[in-house]
Amino acid sequence: MSELRFVRLGFGEESVDYQVAWDKQREVHAARFADEIDDTCLLVEHPPVYTAGRRTQENERPLDGTPVVDVDRGGKITWHGPGQLVGYPIMKLPRPVDVVAHVRRLEEALIRTAAEFGVETSRVEGRSGVWVLGDPVEQRPSVGGLSLDFDPRLTDEEFDPRLNGPEYAPSNAGQRREDRKLAAIGIRVAKGVTMHGFALNVNPDNTWFDRIIPCGIRDAGVASLADELGRDVTIEEVLPVVEKHLRDVLENAEPKPREIERESAGEGARETERASAPASV
Repeated sequence: MSELRFVRLGFGEESVDYQVAWDKQREVHAARFADEIDDTCLLVEHPPVYTAGRRTQENERPLDGTPVVDVDRGGKITWHGPGQLVGYPIMKLPRPVDVVAHVRRLEEALIRTAAEFGVETSRVEGRSGVWVLGDPVEQRPSVGGLSLDFDPRLTDEEFDPRLNGPEYAPSNAGQRREDRKLAAIGIRVAKGVTMHGFALNVNPDNTWFDRIIPCGIRDAGVASLADELGRDVTIEEVLPVVEKHLRDVLENAEPKPREIERESAGEGARETERASAPASV
C-alpha cells in the first residue's frame, strides 16, 4: 500500500464539528480517488454528537429526541465527543473491495494500541470493534440483586436498558464485569476508497452512551482506556501510539481483492461473493 500520511484536524478546545470533518473527508476522498494524494488518515476530536449509520433503528435513538446526524457509513448509532479519538483512514483498496479485511486491520492496530497501554482487548465474533472481555457469566455480580437467571436481557428481545436504571447502563458494564466496547468501527467504501473509520474511547464521559443503544447492542456496554486503567489518560498520550500502529499495520498490509467464485448457472454465469457483509459499528 502507499505511504500513510496523518492529518491532525483538531483536539480539545480546537475540536472539530462533525459536519465540518465529514466535509473534509469528502474532499480528501475525492483527491485520493484521483490519485492526487497518498492514503490519508484524519485524526480528530469532536464536540458531543450522536451519529447514526444506515442500519440504525428508530428504537435505538435517544428517547428524548436529542438530534442525531444520519451518516452514510455502515453500522448503527454511536456517540462522538470529548475524550474520544476518532480516526478516518481514507485509503484506496483493490477491487472488488474486501471490506471485512479492512475492518480487521483497523481492529488489529487498535488492539495493539490498547496493549501498549496495558489493556488487554480482543474481538467478539459477530460484533466489530475492539472489546474488553468480561468475566464468564456465572462469575459476574448479580444485576439489581437478582440472579443472572432472571436477567431480562437474556430473554426479552425488546428489553430497553435506557428505561431500567443505572444497573443496566452501558457506561456501567465494567462494574458488572460484562463485555464492553473500547473502540467502535464503521466504514463506507465508495469508488474503491474508504471513508469513516474508528472511535477509540480514551477518557470520555461514557454516560453519553446511556441515552442510546450503542451500536444496537443491548447486552454489553462501553469502556475507556482511563476507566480500565484506573488513571487519567489523555488523547495527547494516545495519538502517537495510534499513529505508530496504524502505520505499521496498514502500510505493511498486502490487501487483496475480495475473492469471487464464478459458477456456471444454466446458460449464463453466476458470481458468488465469498466475503461476508460489512461489519457494523
